[in-house]
Amino acid sequence: MVSFVVCVSLVSSAYAQIQSQAQPQTNACKTLIATGNPEYPPYLWRDPDDENKLIGANADLMQLLAKEIGISIEVKYAGPWGRVQEEAKLGRVDLIAGAFFTQPRLDYMDYFYPAFRETRSVIWTRDNAVFPYKKWSDLKRRLGVTVINNSFGDEFDRYAKESLKITTVPGLEQALKMLSLSRADYLIYEEDPGLAYAAKLNITGLKTVNPAISNESLYLTFSHKSACNTGDMRGRIAKAIIKLNKQNIMNKLIESNIQVWRKQTK
Repeated sequence: MVSFVVCVSLVSSAYAQIQSQAQPQTNACKTLIATGNPEYPPYLWRDPDDENKLIGANADLMQLLAKEIGISIEVKYAGPWGRVQEEAKLGRVDLIAGAFFTQPRLDYMDYFYPAFRETRSVIWTRDNAVFPYKKWSDLKRRLGVTVINNSFGDEFDRYAKESLKITTVPGLEQALKMLSLSRADYLIYEEDPGLAYAAKLNITGLKTVNPAISNESLYLTFSHKSACNTGDMRGRIAKAIIKLNKQNIMNKLIESNIQVWRKQTK
């Protein structure tokens, strides 16, 4: 009889432990930590009043998302874009507020569909450069530059790795200066953030050329190692993203944040 009671007690204890581990961790998630590319106006940039925070259209979207899911979201500066991705791999941040889709990134984070914004990545050159560009192969035998760990779509990334000579640098400011000083023949970067940073740095004499390298979608992503990454939480965030997309929220957020950026850079 004693052994039977002990067995029942052990089974009950084990069952309780399993149940505890299986419970959704939503209740433990009082706050989600989001981050992203800090050189990405009007989408994201460091708050001049608090450099530990990121502001911009994507940060504003996170606050609207927080209201929808009932959990606060802090949008923090976690370093340059390359470091941001490492932080997501390690689970030190929960969300990346704006990432292109690449297959390697599926190894460490989930993507929420649909995308919340479409972006355009282009070739930048100097105004006085004799640089005929109509197709990717026109970039051969020229030196390019871009920001480390940037992606411009799987197809172009593969082509660039196999056929092009592209230097990577930690930040957009350095890349723009290299191009301006003729240390590179071209820069690959998204059009809107590039224009914003060139204006801030007072860099002139640069232009973008057509056609675009790629038109990519920006997604919200969730670190696999986040303690808050549960089926329940993913479902709540996905439903909220769908709802906000239907309201065309991003168009309004981008317009208002372009004005904020301009005021700060005057």
